[in-house]
Amino acid sequence: MGEGRSPVATPITVAVDAMGGDRAPAAVVAGAVAAARGRDLRVVLVGPETAIREELAQHRADDLPITLLDAPDVVAMAEAPLAALRRKRRASIRVAADLVAQGGAQAVFTAGHTGAAVLTAHATFGVLPGVERPALAVIVPAPRGAAILLDAGANVDCRPDHLERFGVMGAAYATVALNIDRPRVGLLSIGEEAGKGNDLVREAHGLLAAAPVDFIGNLEARDMFAGQADVIVCDGFTGNIALKVGEGLVEAVEQMLREELGAEVVSQVGALLTRRAFARFKQRVDAAEYGGAPLLGVAGLVVVGHGRSTPHAVETGIALAARLAAGGMIGRLGRALERGSGRQAAG
Repeated sequence: MGEGRSPVATPITVAVDAMGGDRAPAAVVAGAVAAARGRDLRVVLVGPETAIREELAQHRADDLPITLLDAPDVVAMAEAPLAALRRKRRASIRVAADLVAQGGAQAVFTAGHTGAAVLTAHATFGVLPGVERPALAVIVPAPRGAAILLDAGANVDCRPDHLERFGVMGAAYATVALNIDRPRVGLLSIGEEAGKGNDLVREAHGLLAAAPVDFIGNLEARDMFAGQADVIVCDGFTGNIALKVGEGLVEAVEQMLREELGAEVVSQVGALLTRRAFARFKQRVDAAEYGGAPLLGVAGLVVVGHGRSTPHAVETGIALAARLAAGGMIGRLGRALERGSGRQAAG
């Protein structure tokens, strides 16, 4: 695979699933054009060539480092991913992953079916030593910076040792994504005490306490966005619900703020200042600013965007994939997992 175990020289090539997402291919192509125009990277748009070429013609992109790779099949959002991938041997997500496996690109970006992305990545790349389950690592806002939540939906059911691996991988990812030398790792539970939570959480607590990470103990859901932890660990079922609740709350707050800004009692000067603050608030909590979630644990770099990704979200997702590839993310994860396995063996 093109990622290797050390940082990769730029420019990075990102294979983009052009048919992934609710707004594909229009939003994906627009985002890819913006990413290629403003950064030192190359893009391969993967999907039905005729449809992508027609969409690309809407942009002034002839001088950009963008190429097309034909993939006639698409896994729709409503399809069962395993059955769809068995039928559709030339699905865009599979062709994009194969390109990385063959060394033609260093990373994959998709805003398509998450289940199809996880299954494809697992089958194409395999997993890193010491990993049984990969995890989606989503960046969430905090008062001073951000935090990483994983798993955000790759695994509905988990064992305690899976959560311990998530903590190790999340800490390694945080050193790259958040530029933190020693990230604080917390375990999402229903109480701060070590004995709180179900069997999964209680057993995972002991494993994380012995892991080679800065484990700070349990976090309650109300503390997810408080900045107490840099890495928040949970199973994929819990993580996906928590993430969607957070997204829904942000959208509701935005709507309420818009209504208040339009109220007659707000003066024109006050409204202008408030709108500026609202714009800054929106930028801090907007998932589009982060672009996507890397699938940690597979031996190839895959970034999964939101199904509703806008062109800006696609642009930032492609940029994230390129940055992680340039920083040797897979190698860093492998070394972190190796240190963790060595510590467990010594214990």
